[in-house]
Formats: sequence, C-alpha cells, structure tokens
Amino acid sequence: MLKLQVFGPAFGLPDPSPFAMKGEMLLKLAGLQYTTEVGDVRKAPKGKIPVLHDGDAVIPDTTFIRFHLEDKHGIDFDKQLSPRDRGIAWSVEKMLEESLYFAVMHERWAVDENFDRGPRKFFDDIPAPMRGLLILFVRKQVKRNMWGQGIARHSRSEICRLAARILASLSDIMGDNKYLMGSRACGADATVFSFVAGCLCPIFDSEVLGHARSHKNLVDYNQRMIAEFYPDLV
Repeated sequence: MLKLQVFGPAFGLPDPSPFAMKGEMLLKLAGLQYTTEVGDVRKAPKGKIPVLHDGDAVIPDTTFIRFHLEDKHGIDFDKQLSPRDRGIAWSVEKMLEESLYFAVMHERWAVDENFDRGPRKFFDDIPAPMRGLLILFVRKQVKRNMWGQGIARHSRSEICRLAARILASLSDIMGDNKYLMGSRACGADATVFSFVAGCLCPIFDSEVLGHARSHKNLVDYNQRMIAEFYPDLV
C-alpha cells in the first residue's frame, strides 16, 4: 500500500500546502490505492512534505513522486496529449510552482493579518513560553527564503500584479476546457487544482483572491475538481 505523508486538512482545504495537495492528487489521478498520514517535516528526507512511501522506497518532492509513479507503476498522466500539449502542461506546472507559489507564500506568511488567520495556527500545540520565539524564528526563515528567491524584494502590490498575470495566463490556457488541457485530466491538473484552490481560499485577505475570483473558468474548475476528487468538502 502506498502511503503519503502530508500536513492534513486546514483552512477548508484538503491540505494547506499546494504541494501536499498535488501529491495526493497525483495518486488520485493514477487510480492507485493509498493512505495518508500527517508527516513530520523535521524528519522528511529533504525537509519537505509530502513524502511518498512505496514499500522500501521513500520519495520526497512531488515532481519525483510523479516520476516514481510513471517509472514503477507505468502511469502515463499525459497519454492523451500531443507532444506540444505535454510541453504546455509541464510549463504551466512550473509557472505555478516556481512563481505563483512564492506570491501565495508571501501573502500568507509576510502579511501579518493573513499570518494570524492562517499559519500562526500551526504553532498552537507549542507550549506558550516557546511559541512566540519559534514563530519569530520560522517566519524569519521563511522571509529569508523568499528574499533569496526574489519575491520579497518586490512591493506587495508588485507581487500581486505578478500573481494576477499568472492567473490570467492560466485562465487563457484553460479556456472552456473541463480540465487544463481538454476533456480529460492530465498530470498538470494535480498542480493546477492545488494552486487554484489555494488562491481561492477565502480565509486570506489578498488581491490574489480577488484576481482568482475574477476568472469564472478557474472558479468553476475549482468547484468541479472538489466535487469530483474531494466530495466530502462540498
């Protein structure tokens, strides 16, 4: 039995991490039997969640989880796509993972009001005397990572403008399709759904939420995907 370590449901989402959601969505799209459990990021091989356990194999990072499912289990997530469409789908994945992700992270972790609504709750089980110091340490580390990546060097309005362009591009590519690339889901839908759901999360007050809501096809897509893959959330 495949076992996926995740963070667990939060903020009305299957998981607060788009990558943990993507990992589970890959398993759902593959049609494989699996279980999930809450993982400990401190013990994860690359210090990241999710982590897939498949027998003796331990696979961190969702891209390598996908590669593993393709290589070991013979899953072709994109079998209905032309070579050109495979390239477009892969490019969309990386646009979201390498750019939009950091804009969403900035809105959740660097904006005090949003941090209090969301990520601060991750620390509720920490004893009070240590909680404040740990929050300061982790937020400082997250902000340092965002500065190194580059997103935190921009103003908040600039960050939201970048996110708006990405969401508009995603909306244009999807068009009237049921899924990202057509009438059948492909591998990139695991990523697209995870990020669209995160951007539409109403807990976080952000221009990013407004930009996501402005694209009816993304809102409709999110609702369809939840109904199909996470009916318990409907």
